[in-house]
Amino acid sequence: MTTDPAIESAARPEPTDPGERQRSPRARPALLLGLAFVTGVLGLGIYSGVRTRSAADATLKRTTADAAIPVVSVMSPTASASTQEILLPGTTQAFTDAPIFARTNGYVKRWYFDIGAHVKEGQLLVEIETPEVDQQLQQARADLETARANLRQAQITADRWRALLETDSVSKQETDVAVSALSAMKATVDSNTANVGRLQQLQAFEKIYAPFDGVITARNVDIGVLINAGSMSTGGRELFHMTAIHTLRVFVAVPEVYSRAARPGSTATLTLDEFPGRSFQGTLVRTANAIDLTSRTLLVEVDVDNPRGELLPGAYVFVHLKLPKQIATVTVPANTLLFRAEGLQVAVVREGRAQLVPVTIGRDYGTTVEISAGLQPADQVIVAPSDSLTSGTRVRIAGAPAGARP
Repeated sequence: MTTDPAIESAARPEPTDPGERQRSPRARPALLLGLAFVTGVLGLGIYSGVRTRSAADATLKRTTADAAIPVVSVMSPTASASTQEILLPGTTQAFTDAPIFARTNGYVKRWYFDIGAHVKEGQLLVEIETPEVDQQLQQARADLETARANLRQAQITADRWRALLETDSVSKQETDVAVSALSAMKATVDSNTANVGRLQQLQAFEKIYAPFDGVITARNVDIGVLINAGSMSTGGRELFHMTAIHTLRVFVAVPEVYSRAARPGSTATLTLDEFPGRSFQGTLVRTANAIDLTSRTLLVEVDVDNPRGELLPGAYVFVHLKLPKQIATVTVPANTLLFRAEGLQVAVVREGRAQLVPVTIGRDYGTTVEISAGLQPADQVIVAPSDSLTSGTRVRIAGAPAGARP
């Protein structure tokens, strides 16, 4: 059905205000502009909120990742001095140490020195009564005189038989028998002479003299004690014990890693607890030239002069040996060590990751240890590493900025 425009125009009310006719067309663009502004503000707010949340999520992830990296404390090993020394325990021994035994049987007649006495070589220590030896010597001398008399008779007989043989008064056989008897008598005289000499030597052992300059450290006999000749293994009694203390020996077991420091002719210093503040100079005179398979040490001998007898045999001493410059070592705290099935290790930080390095201990000072192989002074050693720490684990050094790589 078609509507007449004239009728439609007549039905629409006419605006009463003439200005209203002019404002209506302008109100629509303003309304659209306002709606667009509100929409833009809302969009900007939504975008800003999404971006803020994304940044927060990224920060949370980064913080979580950084928190997952263990934080460790590190230290640098302390380099040892170019010339240092090692301190090793030892025990002083007398340069000459000898037990004194009797060489003949008898009874102690008199002794002249007691323990602690300083004696010179050749001084008389003890006299032994040997009545049996004295009687045997007298008998041997008598037998020797008899043999000599028989020898003289045999000599005369042999000379006579030789003279008679020249005139064919006796046979050659009888002369040979007489000459042979002379030779037998000579052998008998020699035998008896040797026996007399043996007994004279035994009789000379009645007096026992000091074999060297030294100190009597033990006296095990008294007057009237029965003495059997021989050593303790054969039932003999040790009469005296002597030591020469003008020079003392100290045997020291040097660890294999420091064996190069044990050079014959090098100096060594000795210290003792009973002489605080004092030291005694010694000389390393010889080594065993072989590493002991059980202890992995090198046995060395250090000799120290003791002219005034201040040092006593058997004393506990500390031997200071200088190390050559070629032996470079570092020192680290004991709580940096890891005892694993693979052996002794320490953890170091390299390029932001932990690395387990095998090391060799030189000396143990208690709170610190000396590392002779495996570390350098520039290494960053982890202090008190976790038992679960493995090689390749990312770590962060305490105090370093997050994300920073050492």
